[in-house]
Amino acid sequence: MHARRSSASLFKAALLILVLNLLLAPTVFAARCLYVSSYHAGYVWNDDIEEAMEKVLHGQCEIKKFYMDGKRNLSPEFARKRGVAAKKLIETWKPDVIIAADDNVSRYLVMPHLKNASVPVVFCGVNWTVEPYGYPYRNTTGMVEIGPVEPLAKEVRKVVPQARQGVFLSADEMTQNKEFALTKKVYAKHGITITHHPVKTMADWEDAFLEAQNADFIIIGNNAGINDWSNDRAHAQVRNKAQKFTVSYLDWMAPYTMLTMAKIAGEQGDWAARAALRILKGARPDSIPIAANQRWNVFINSPLLQATGFTLSPEIMDKGVQAGP
Repeated sequence: MHARRSSASLFKAALLILVLNLLLAPTVFAARCLYVSSYHAGYVWNDDIEEAMEKVLHGQCEIKKFYMDGKRNLSPEFARKRGVAAKKLIETWKPDVIIAADDNVSRYLVMPHLKNASVPVVFCGVNWTVEPYGYPYRNTTGMVEIGPVEPLAKEVRKVVPQARQGVFLSADEMTQNKEFALTKKVYAKHGITITHHPVKTMADWEDAFLEAQNADFIIIGNNAGINDWSNDRAHAQVRNKAQKFTVSYLDWMAPYTMLTMAKIAGEQGDWAARAALRILKGARPDSIPIAANQRWNVFINSPLLQATGFTLSPEIMDKGVQAGP
Protein backbone atom coordinates (compact mmCIF):
# COMPACT_ATOMS: atom_id res chain seq x y z
CA MET A 1 0.00 0.00 0.00
CA HIS A 2 2.83 2.34 0.93
CA ALA A 3 4.64 1.52 -2.32
CA ARG A 4 1.56 2.40 -4.33
CA ARG A 5 1.22 5.77 -2.58
CA SER A 6 4.91 6.51 -3.18
CA SER A 7 4.58 5.63 -6.86
CA ALA A 8 1.51 7.86 -7.20
CA SER A 9 3.31 10.73 -5.46
CA LEU A 10 6.33 10.34 -7.70
CA PHE A 11 4.09 10.30 -10.78
CA LYS A 12 2.29 13.49 -9.68
CA ALA A 13 5.61 15.22 -8.95
CA ALA A 14 7.01 14.23 -12.35
CA LEU A 15 3.82 15.42 -14.07
CA LEU A 16 3.99 18.74 -12.23
CA ILE A 17 7.63 19.23 -13.25
CA LEU A 18 6.75 18.47 -16.88
CA VAL A 19 3.87 20.99 -16.86
CA LEU A 20 6.05 23.67 -15.28
CA ASN A 21 8.79 23.08 -17.86
CA LEU A 22 6.28 23.43 -20.67
CA LEU A 23 4.86 26.62 -19.19
CA LEU A 24 8.24 28.20 -18.48
CA ALA A 25 10.01 27.10 -21.66
CA PRO A 26 10.82 29.93 -24.07
CA THR A 27 8.55 30.21 -27.10
CA VAL A 28 10.04 28.43 -30.09
CA PHE A 29 9.03 29.83 -33.48
CA ALA A 30 9.13 27.84 -36.68
CA ALA A 31 10.10 30.92 -38.68
CA ARG A 32 12.91 33.47 -38.40
CA CYS A 33 12.45 37.11 -39.47
CA LEU A 34 15.50 39.33 -39.82
CA TYR A 35 14.95 43.10 -39.72
CA VAL A 36 17.82 45.08 -41.24
CA SER A 37 17.64 48.86 -40.77
CA SER A 38 19.68 51.40 -42.70
CA TYR A 39 19.97 53.50 -39.56
CA HIS A 40 20.24 53.13 -35.77
CA ALA A 41 17.91 52.42 -32.87
CA GLY A 42 16.72 55.78 -31.57
CA TYR A 43 16.32 57.39 -34.98
CA VAL A 44 12.63 58.38 -35.07
CA TRP A 45 11.80 57.15 -38.58
CA ASN A 46 13.57 53.84 -37.94
CA ASP A 47 11.84 53.34 -34.58
CA ASP A 48 8.36 53.94 -36.02
CA ILE A 49 8.91 51.41 -38.83
CA GLU A 50 10.20 48.92 -36.30
CA GLU A 51 7.31 49.40 -33.88
CA ALA A 52 4.69 48.87 -36.61
CA MET A 53 6.54 45.81 -37.90
CA GLU A 54 6.74 44.23 -34.45
CA LYS A 55 3.00 44.68 -33.84
CA VAL A 56 2.24 42.57 -36.91
CA LEU A 57 4.98 39.95 -36.44
CA HIS A 58 4.59 39.51 -32.68
CA GLY A 59 4.04 35.82 -31.97
CA GLN A 60 4.43 34.92 -35.65
CA CYS A 61 8.20 34.53 -35.94
CA GLU A 62 11.45 35.02 -34.07
CA ILE A 63 12.73 38.54 -34.83
CA LYS A 64 16.39 39.49 -34.95
CA LYS A 65 17.57 43.04 -35.72
CA PHE A 66 20.64 44.45 -37.44
CA TYR A 67 21.42 48.17 -37.77
CA MET A 68 23.53 49.61 -40.62
CA ASP A 69 23.92 52.92 -38.69
CA GLY A 70 23.95 54.97 -41.88
CA LYS A 71 22.86 58.34 -40.46
CA ARG A 72 25.67 58.63 -37.92
CA ASN A 73 28.29 57.18 -40.28
CA LEU A 74 27.91 58.58 -43.77
CA SER A 75 30.91 57.12 -45.62
CA PRO A 76 30.25 54.53 -48.36
CA GLU A 77 33.13 52.43 -47.04
CA PHE A 78 31.46 52.12 -43.62
CA ALA A 79 28.17 51.19 -45.32
CA ARG A 80 29.86 48.51 -47.42
CA LYS A 81 31.43 46.96 -44.31
CA ARG A 82 28.07 46.90 -42.55
CA GLY A 83 26.55 45.27 -45.62
CA VAL A 84 29.15 42.51 -45.45
CA ALA A 85 28.51 42.08 -41.72
CA ALA A 86 24.77 41.74 -42.37
CA LYS A 87 25.48 39.16 -45.09
CA LYS A 88 27.53 37.09 -42.62
CA LEU A 89 24.66 37.24 -40.11
CA ILE A 90 22.27 36.00 -42.79
CA GLU A 91 24.60 33.10 -43.62
CA THR A 92 24.89 31.99 -39.98
CA TRP A 93 21.38 32.72 -38.65
CA LYS A 94 19.58 31.65 -41.87
CA PRO A 95 16.39 33.77 -41.68
CA ASP A 96 13.25 32.71 -43.55
CA VAL A 97 12.53 36.29 -44.61
CA ILE A 98 14.37 39.62 -44.43
CA ILE A 99 12.76 43.05 -43.99
CA ALA A 100 15.13 45.65 -45.42
CA ALA A 101 14.31 49.18 -44.27
CA ASP A 102 15.40 52.27 -46.23
CA ASP A 103 17.90 52.88 -49.01
CA ASN A 104 21.23 51.91 -47.47
CA VAL A 105 20.16 48.30 -46.98
CA SER A 106 19.07 48.02 -50.61
CA ARG A 107 22.25 49.67 -51.89
CA TYR A 108 24.83 47.94 -49.70
CA LEU A 109 23.24 44.60 -48.78
CA VAL A 110 20.41 43.49 -51.06
CA MET A 111 21.75 44.65 -54.43
CA PRO A 112 25.36 43.38 -54.08
CA HIS A 113 24.72 40.27 -51.96
CA LEU A 114 21.09 39.07 -52.16
CA LYS A 115 19.91 39.73 -55.73
CA ASN A 116 17.82 36.72 -56.85
CA ALA A 117 19.08 34.73 -53.86
CA SER A 118 17.06 31.99 -52.17
CA VAL A 119 16.18 34.10 -49.10
CA PRO A 120 13.10 36.33 -49.60
CA VAL A 121 13.50 40.09 -49.04
CA VAL A 122 10.79 42.67 -48.34
CA PHE A 123 12.15 46.20 -48.70
CA CYS A 124 10.47 49.33 -47.38
CA GLY A 125 11.31 53.01 -47.07
CA VAL A 126 13.10 53.14 -50.44
CA ASN A 127 12.86 56.78 -51.46
CA TRP A 128 10.81 57.57 -54.54
CA THR A 129 12.07 54.96 -56.99
CA VAL A 130 13.54 51.46 -57.09
CA GLU A 131 15.50 52.14 -60.28
CA PRO A 132 18.93 52.59 -58.61
CA TYR A 133 18.70 49.04 -57.25
CA GLY A 134 17.17 47.30 -60.26
CA TYR A 135 14.11 46.00 -58.37
CA PRO A 136 12.18 43.80 -58.66
CA TYR A 137 14.31 40.67 -58.25
CA ARG A 138 12.82 37.17 -58.10
CA ASN A 139 13.20 37.16 -54.32
CA THR A 140 11.94 40.67 -53.53
CA THR A 141 8.88 42.80 -53.08
CA GLY A 142 8.45 46.02 -51.15
CA MET A 143 7.00 49.46 -50.52
CA VAL A 144 8.42 52.64 -52.01
CA GLU A 145 8.47 55.77 -49.84
CA ILE A 146 6.96 58.75 -51.67
CA GLY A 147 6.77 62.15 -50.00
CA PRO A 148 3.79 64.47 -50.48
CA VAL A 149 5.84 66.82 -52.66
CA GLU A 150 3.04 67.68 -55.10
CA PRO A 151 0.50 68.57 -52.36
CA LEU A 152 3.17 70.65 -50.59
CA ALA A 153 4.05 72.44 -53.84
CA LYS A 154 0.38 73.33 -54.33
CA GLU A 155 0.18 74.76 -50.81
CA VAL A 156 3.37 76.76 -51.37
CA ARG A 157 1.82 78.23 -54.50
CA LYS A 158 -1.32 79.20 -52.54
CA VAL A 159 0.62 80.82 -49.69
CA VAL A 160 3.33 82.43 -51.84
CA PRO A 161 1.66 82.98 -55.24
CA GLN A 162 4.67 84.74 -56.77
CA ALA A 163 7.21 82.13 -55.66
CA ARG A 164 9.97 81.47 -58.18
CA GLN A 165 12.95 80.41 -56.02
CA GLY A 166 13.02 77.91 -53.18
CA VAL A 167 15.74 76.36 -51.01
CA PHE A 168 15.96 72.71 -49.92
CA LEU A 169 17.91 72.72 -46.63
CA SER A 170 19.04 69.33 -45.35
CA ALA A 171 21.85 67.19 -43.98
CA ASP A 172 24.48 66.27 -46.55
CA GLU A 173 23.74 62.57 -47.11
CA MET A 174 22.60 60.13 -49.79
CA THR A 175 18.84 59.95 -49.23
CA GLN A 176 18.55 63.73 -49.03
CA ASN A 177 20.36 64.09 -52.35
CA LYS A 178 17.79 61.70 -53.79
CA GLU A 179 14.91 63.60 -52.19
CA PHE A 180 16.21 66.89 -53.56
CA ALA A 181 16.55 65.60 -57.13
CA LEU A 182 12.93 64.47 -57.23
CA THR A 183 11.64 67.53 -55.36
CA LYS A 184 13.38 69.75 -57.90
CA LYS A 185 11.55 68.01 -60.76
CA VAL A 186 8.13 68.40 -59.14
CA TYR A 187 8.57 72.10 -58.35
CA ALA A 188 9.87 72.77 -61.86
CA LYS A 189 6.41 71.84 -63.15
CA HIS A 190 5.09 74.75 -61.09
CA GLY A 191 7.65 77.15 -62.53
CA ILE A 192 9.77 77.12 -59.37
CA THR A 193 13.52 76.54 -59.19
CA ILE A 194 14.80 74.70 -56.10
CA THR A 195 18.41 75.04 -54.87
CA HIS A 196 19.94 72.48 -52.50
CA HIS A 197 21.87 73.60 -49.40
CA PRO A 198 23.34 70.38 -47.91
CA VAL A 199 25.09 70.88 -44.56
CA LYS A 200 27.22 68.81 -42.19
CA THR A 201 27.14 70.79 -38.92
CA MET A 202 24.67 72.75 -36.80
CA ALA A 203 26.54 75.98 -37.47
CA ASP A 204 26.29 75.33 -41.20
CA TRP A 205 22.53 74.72 -40.84
CA GLU A 206 22.07 78.01 -38.97
CA ASP A 207 24.04 79.91 -41.62
CA ALA A 208 22.20 78.21 -44.49
CA PHE A 209 18.81 78.94 -42.90
CA LEU A 210 19.73 82.61 -42.62
CA GLU A 211 20.96 82.72 -46.22
CA ALA A 212 17.79 80.96 -47.39
CA GLN A 213 15.75 83.99 -46.32
CA ASN A 214 16.77 85.45 -49.68
CA ALA A 215 14.61 82.83 -51.43
CA ASP A 216 10.81 82.86 -51.67
CA PHE A 217 10.32 79.84 -49.40
CA ILE A 218 12.29 77.04 -47.69
CA ILE A 219 11.86 73.27 -47.64
CA ILE A 220 13.31 71.87 -44.41
CA GLY A 221 14.70 68.40 -45.11
CA ASN A 222 16.14 65.80 -42.77
CA ASN A 223 18.48 66.82 -39.95
CA ALA A 224 19.71 63.22 -39.45
CA GLY A 225 23.37 63.24 -40.41
CA ILE A 226 24.06 66.53 -38.61
CA ASN A 227 25.75 64.87 -35.65
CA ASP A 228 25.91 67.99 -33.47
CA TRP A 229 22.27 68.92 -34.09
CA SER A 230 20.71 71.06 -31.35
CA ASN A 231 16.93 71.37 -30.97
CA ASP A 232 17.35 74.51 -28.88
CA ARG A 233 19.53 76.25 -31.47
CA ALA A 234 17.18 75.26 -34.28
CA HIS A 235 14.18 76.59 -32.35
CA ALA A 236 15.99 79.87 -31.67
CA GLN A 237 16.99 80.26 -35.31
CA VAL A 238 13.52 79.74 -36.77
CA ARG A 239 11.86 81.79 -34.03
CA ASN A 240 14.18 84.77 -34.43
CA LYS A 241 15.19 84.66 -38.10
CA ALA A 242 12.31 83.15 -40.10
CA GLN A 243 10.88 85.60 -42.61
CA LYS A 244 9.93 83.24 -45.43
CA PHE A 245 7.38 80.43 -45.63
CA THR A 246 8.77 77.05 -44.50
CA VAL A 247 7.52 73.52 -45.19
CA SER A 248 8.66 69.96 -44.49
CA TYR A 249 7.65 66.35 -45.13
CA LEU A 250 9.06 64.90 -41.87
CA ASP A 251 7.05 64.94 -38.66
CA TRP A 252 10.09 65.47 -36.39
CA MET A 253 10.90 68.66 -38.32
CA ALA A 254 7.43 70.12 -37.71
CA PRO A 255 8.61 72.23 -34.73
CA TYR A 256 10.88 74.17 -37.12
CA THR A 257 8.46 74.67 -40.03
CA MET A 258 5.14 76.40 -40.60
CA LEU A 259 3.50 73.55 -42.52
CA THR A 260 4.45 69.88 -42.52
CA MET A 261 2.89 67.09 -44.58
CA ALA A 262 4.63 64.08 -43.11
CA LYS A 263 5.09 60.59 -44.41
CA ILE A 264 4.01 57.93 -41.91
CA ALA A 265 6.83 55.51 -41.12
CA GLY A 266 4.47 53.02 -39.52
CA GLU A 267 2.71 52.51 -42.85
CA GLN A 268 5.98 51.17 -44.25
CA GLY A 269 6.60 48.81 -41.33
CA ASP A 270 3.04 47.51 -41.25
CA TRP A 271 2.99 46.78 -45.00
CA ALA A 272 6.41 45.11 -44.95
CA ALA A 273 5.48 42.86 -42.02
CA ARG A 274 2.22 41.77 -43.64
CA ALA A 275 4.06 41.00 -46.87
CA ALA A 276 6.59 38.97 -44.87
CA LEU A 277 3.78 36.93 -43.31
CA ARG A 278 2.34 36.20 -46.77
CA ILE A 279 5.76 34.95 -47.84
CA LEU A 280 6.09 32.77 -44.74
CA LYS A 281 2.74 31.22 -45.65
CA GLY A 282 3.99 30.31 -49.10
CA ALA A 283 3.58 33.33 -51.39
CA ARG A 284 6.41 34.05 -53.81
CA PRO A 285 7.93 37.49 -53.18
CA ASP A 286 7.65 38.50 -56.84
CA SER A 287 3.93 37.62 -56.80
CA ILE A 288 3.32 40.53 -54.39
CA PRO A 289 3.25 43.81 -56.36
CA ILE A 290 5.57 46.61 -55.28
CA ALA A 291 3.48 49.29 -53.56
CA ALA A 292 3.80 52.94 -52.55
CA ASN A 293 2.64 54.63 -49.37
CA GLN A 294 -0.77 56.29 -49.48
CA ARG A 295 -1.07 58.35 -46.29
CA TRP A 296 0.49 61.32 -44.52
CA ASN A 297 -0.15 63.57 -41.51
CA VAL A 298 -0.52 67.36 -41.55
CA PHE A 299 1.10 69.54 -38.87
CA ILE A 300 0.62 73.30 -38.46
CA ASN A 301 2.99 75.51 -36.47
CA SER A 302 0.73 78.39 -35.45
CA PRO A 303 3.34 80.40 -33.50
CA LEU A 304 5.62 80.58 -36.55
CA LEU A 305 2.73 81.40 -38.87
CA GLN A 306 1.53 84.18 -36.59
CA ALA A 307 5.03 85.61 -36.22
CA THR A 308 5.52 85.84 -39.98
CA GLY A 309 1.97 86.66 -41.08
CA PHE A 310 1.52 83.74 -43.47
CA THR A 311 -1.97 82.23 -43.79
CA LEU A 312 -2.85 78.65 -44.74
CA SER A 313 -5.94 77.54 -46.64
CA PRO A 314 -9.03 76.60 -44.58
CA GLU A 315 -8.81 73.03 -45.92
CA ILE A 316 -5.31 72.60 -44.51
CA MET A 317 -6.21 74.29 -41.23
CA ASP A 318 -9.08 71.82 -40.80
CA LYS A 319 -6.83 68.80 -41.42
CA GLY A 320 -3.81 69.94 -39.43
CA VAL A 321 -2.59 69.04 -35.98
CA GLN A 322 -0.93 71.82 -34.02
CA ALA A 323 2.83 71.51 -33.70
CA GLY A 324 5.48 73.79 -32.28
CA PRO A 325 8.41 74.10 -29.88
